[in-house]
Order: sequence, then structure tokens, then C-alpha cells
Amino acid sequence: MQKSINLFDLSGRVAIITGGTGLLGQQHAEAIAQAGGIPVLADIRVNGVDPLSQDWKARFGEKARAIQTDITDPKSVKNLLRDVLDEYGRVDILVNNAANNPKMENKVDVEFSRLEFFPLEQWDADLNVGLKGAFLCSQVIGAEMARRKLGVIVNVASDLAVIAPDQRLYRKPGLSEDQQPVKPVTYSVVKTGLIGLTRYLATYWADSGIRVNAISPGGVYNNQPDDFVERLAGLIPLGRMANANEYQAAILFLCSDASSYMTGANLVIDGGRSCW
Repeated sequence: MQKSINLFDLSGRVAIITGGTGLLGQQHAEAIAQAGGIPVLADIRVNGVDPLSQDWKARFGEKARAIQTDITDPKSVKNLLRDVLDEYGRVDILVNNAANNPKMENKVDVEFSRLEFFPLEQWDADLNVGLKGAFLCSQVIGAEMARRKLGVIVNVASDLAVIAPDQRLYRKPGLSEDQQPVKPVTYSVVKTGLIGLTRYLATYWADSGIRVNAISPGGVYNNQPDDFVERLAGLIPLGRMANANEYQAAILFLCSDASSYMTGANLVIDGGRSCW
């Protein structure tokens, strides 16, 4: 019998991570690299990363790459897959991580955030990245894994895929009710949609050796204003926001053989917020 610790081994497996150069994208890539995998950080912005630097190699490994990709463009996604296959000859894991996520805790923008005024062009932009992008990557990269009869897709959802945003978190003193900023509607729609996509793909490719799961993380501390952090912590049984690296083990679990009998599921890791 295989030792349980070996089930987490990703040696030689190639993982494409969309939104890979962002805060959590880099954490996902690091977790995969530490388990022996080869992360490919796909992002529309890769100018700030240096695959030749010692820091890059220490975090992500010698073979890791960053590839500029527009996941809303089918041609760009196909080029991403071609480049990965040319470089490594395989792809084993897709992490659909990319999303627009406006930080409403840092600003007052009623014209942007409130439902009555929410711009249609912003609706389209958010759904294009968060849902259309995940669909296109799954369609193109997932189909390649299905052809090989082996692979894993992980969709990065949110605690706001299972609960509604508590708009009290974003309130600003001195403003009337109709002027209070809120978490925009698209974030909840996109993240909830990813759960639906997870279930669909899990059953669609069940006989092709493809497992598809989602993870719903809670809020990550990233130097948000103190009053926001205090209010959010009051909604979480563990009494704090997550550290950026606290989802690494969960990503590793979902990407590896440790979760071999798990598909179509949503792993909620939110400090207990959604159970209150």
C-alpha cells in the first residue's frame, strides 16, 4: 500500500495556474512546486516576474515558467496550451484562479459598486475574466487532459459562493444608505458560477479520468484598513482573516492523488464564517 504522504507527490506534473502572478496565484504555484510539480503561471501581466532570478527559482523551481495569456481570448488560451506542450510535452493540472476582485474596503465608489448604478461594461469585464476565462481554459486545456485520460481541474471560488456578502463590512460613516459602497454583484455571480461549472465538468469528464473540484477560500489579509479587518474578523469564528499561505495545503490536496476519490465538490475554508 502506498504511504499516505506519497499521495501528495506531484513530481513531474505540469500545472497551469491562471492569474498566476497574483497574490494567491503565486501561493498556489509555490505549493505545487514544493510537491515536485512544475507550475506555469499564466497571467495577462507577467512583466513583474523574473524566471531567471534566484527568488523565482527558489519559490517555483528551475522549470517553472510565466506565460503572458489573455484567458478571455480563445486564441491566446490555445497558444498557452501549445507553448506548454512544446516545452513539457504534457499538462496535468489546471487551476482556474484568475478573477477581477475590486477592493471595496479601500474606497468609496457608489457609481461603480451599487447594483442600481453598476456599469454594464464592468459586468461584462468581470464575467469575461472570471467565468468565460475559466470556461475557455477548461474547454481547451481540459480537453487535452481528457484526451490523455488523466488530469485535475481546480476552480478557485470564494466563501461568497456559498454566502452573500455582508455589505456592512464596507460601510463608510456619514453617507446615506443609497450612497454606501458595497461588494459588487459580479463577484458573487462569478464565484457562484464557478461552483456550477465545477459540477458540470466533474460529471461531463467523469469517464475521462478528469477530476474537477472547487475551493472556496475566505478573505486573505493583505494590509486592508484596520477597521475593515476588525469588522470582518468579528464575522469569523476563528477571529481573523486568512494568511496568504494558508490555502497551500488545500490546493495541494485537490491537485494530488490524496483527493483521488473526490470530484464535483466544493472545499470551503473560511475560518468558519459560513457556518455562523
